[in-house]
Amino acid sequence: MDRLALILVIIGALNWLLVGLFRMDLVASIFGGSTTLISRIIYSLIGLAGIYCLTFLFRERTKVE
Repeated sequence: MDRLALILVIIGALNWLLVGLFRMDLVASIFGGSTTLISRIIYSLIGLAGIYCLTFLFRERTKVE
């Protein structure tokens, strides 16, 4: 679950990088616009993954020996 959430957050971050640098929304380009149902689902999954990844900040770290 952690890995999947992190992958989705990275995809979202790369999408925002493209928006910031080139004004290109890759998710919208692939799925037919930012208002289509599938794009909204993907945006929602990325947002939920970001919220889930906030838990990484508060987890106990274990030492690897």
